[in-house]
Amino acid sequence: MNLETIDNLMHLVRFYPIEDQMLIKKAYDLANRSHEGQFRQSGAAYITHPVAVACIVAGIQADKESICAALLHDTVEDTTLTLEDIAAEFGKEVANLVDGVTKMSKANFSSKEARVFANTRKIITSISKDVRIMIIRLADRLHNMRTLEFKSDFKQKEISLETMEIFVPVAYCLGVYRIKSELEDLSLKYLKPDSYQLIKEQKMQIVQDSNRCLEQMLRMISNILHDNAIPFDIKLRTKNIYGIYKRLEEGLKLTDIHDVLCLKISLQEVYQCYLALGLIHGEFHPVNEDFKDYICSPKPNMYQGLHTTLFGLDEKLVQAQIRTFKMDKIASFGLTAYWQLERAEAGVKMQEDLQNKYPFFGSLMEINSVFGDNQQFVDHVKSELFADRVYVYTTRGDVIELPKGATAIDFAYYVHTDVGNSMVGAFVNDQPVPCHYVLQNKDRVRIVTDTLASGPRQDWLNVAITTRARRRIKEFQRSA
Repeated sequence: MNLETIDNLMHLVRFYPIEDQMLIKKAYDLANRSHEGQFRQSGAAYITHPVAVACIVAGIQADKESICAALLHDTVEDTTLTLEDIAAEFGKEVANLVDGVTKMSKANFSSKEARVFANTRKIITSISKDVRIMIIRLADRLHNMRTLEFKSDFKQKEISLETMEIFVPVAYCLGVYRIKSELEDLSLKYLKPDSYQLIKEQKMQIVQDSNRCLEQMLRMISNILHDNAIPFDIKLRTKNIYGIYKRLEEGLKLTDIHDVLCLKISLQEVYQCYLALGLIHGEFHPVNEDFKDYICSPKPNMYQGLHTTLFGLDEKLVQAQIRTFKMDKIASFGLTAYWQLERAEAGVKMQEDLQNKYPFFGSLMEINSVFGDNQQFVDHVKSELFADRVYVYTTRGDVIELPKGATAIDFAYYVHTDVGNSMVGAFVNDQPVPCHYVLQNKDRVRIVTDTLASGPRQDWLNVAITTRARRRIKEFQRSA
């Protein structure tokens, strides 16, 4: 069993200012004293867990407050230490982060189920206060998943299911792909162990069989970029096991999944990405229908890149992902990349961009304001934000993400309340459709409005599925 130690942690923060390193060591000393005599189910000293969580957080170059909070995240819940004690030693900012991660007391609830729903709501809505709380939560869950073998079979499946239903979607929404992918694979390992093992072996075989092809393509693409004086970095990436499992469950064959093997090409400037794309297509023919331009149209979690599937050597299909170095960091780390890109202003910038650029945030706040009951809140978050999605285009080419089953009405109210209230029809892919039309992936949607329209009809409530649309319709009817 590989246990993280304080030496590992201090090595990760060795480039931090000395005063930051001293504060982190101070937090470790307090956590170590507080958890003294406590052990995990593995038999390891309990302090190994908060240290491991802190190492995950430090590994993405988080600020000192987040690392200190990661070290202290279980002290208030499991020891005699109080938030006041933490605030006195480390300041209110660290205390607030620890408070955000701390579960609610059992004494406040009449049943385990009520406590679970309340804590789940606290987990999800913590991003509105400080997104760093959620990042510590994700690191905490990742380490717990890495050490899940010491739990009973029932707990393994229960925790894995919760991870897939709550933590994986949150990681996706924040763009934290590395953590998301590992959480998915670890969850599948316990939920579907046979499928996990089979796909793992098949994936290893594909990589082994493709070594010659990949080495040659790496060399040829490197030569192309070098000959054209384009600074670059190129790496091999393989699709995670759960990603392959999901595509197989959709009915595809393994040979139909074209991104099992992927070459990640990073460049300095955006124009170089398109230049490199043309040069690579000049050497390797693309599969036309598999090309995607996420630079021009980023994903809702701000992911950007050019995706092209190439006819490689030895009759292999290989995906190439082309993006700038900055895009590559965001592709791997999502919002947490700000700690590497923005440095001192990272915390403020993360929170501002989450609220202003990430569409799911507004939808989450809408659901939170409408549903006072914790179970109803959790159910609607799962069905609207964490379930299967459809991606449609506005007439300007912007990508809008909506829950699967959303209608043109939901789209209209997503764009703006006035658009929904004055909607009289819609065009999808240049064809007229009724307002209750159910949107499909890649639809291009134009809403037809009329300022003299009488407003949303009562029967729209029977077809609109998003909380935003239903709330706006009801508000209009009450004011009419």
